[in-house]
Formats: sequence, C-alpha cells, structure tokens
Amino acid sequence: MDIKAETLQVTHNPAENRFEIWIDEKLSKLDYLEDQTTISLTHVGVHPDHRGQGVAGKLTETALEYARKKSLRVIPICPYVVAYLRRNPQHLELTKPKTNS
Repeated sequence: MDIKAETLQVTHNPAENRFEIWIDEKLSKLDYLEDQTTISLTHVGVHPDHRGQGVAGKLTETALEYARKKSLRVIPICPYVVAYLRRNPQHLELTKPKTNS
C-alpha cells in the first residue's frame, strides 16, 4: 500500500495520551505524558504494514505542533523522536527549559 503522509489524518486522543493514525483499521500512534509545563514523547509505534512511508514523521510533527501551541517543553524519550529532532533542528527550541520572563 502506497501512503501519502501529507494526506494522513492525525487524531488527538487525550483519554489515551496519544496521537493516532488509523489506516485500514490498523493503528499507528505516538504516546505521551503531559503535565502543566511539559510533554514527554515516550513512544512512536507504526503498524508494520505502514513503516517507512512517513507515518511516524507525521505523528511526531503533529505532537510537536501541539506542544508549540500549548507552550509545552518537549522531552523526547522515544529514540525515533530524538532522531526526528536531529533531522529537523527547527523544533529543537521546544526541548529547552522555559524561562520566566
């Protein structure tokens, strides 16, 4: 199956602390833990049928946009998220502690 990542719909499921993409009834997800000031991105899991097609990147980008909108500091725990941030340094400022100004 050929997936176009830019057309994927990501759903935020706060009850499960995750962002989700469902493709053909198969779940791919990014799990997180959130408090008042931080969001820890703990695990990205992409269904084996959909790996290597941009699904993990779409989930990660959505989570980072969410963190930016809520002014949360991102704590990357998942190795995929760490690698994503290295490849996309425009998001690195999200990992820095917030200063009280």
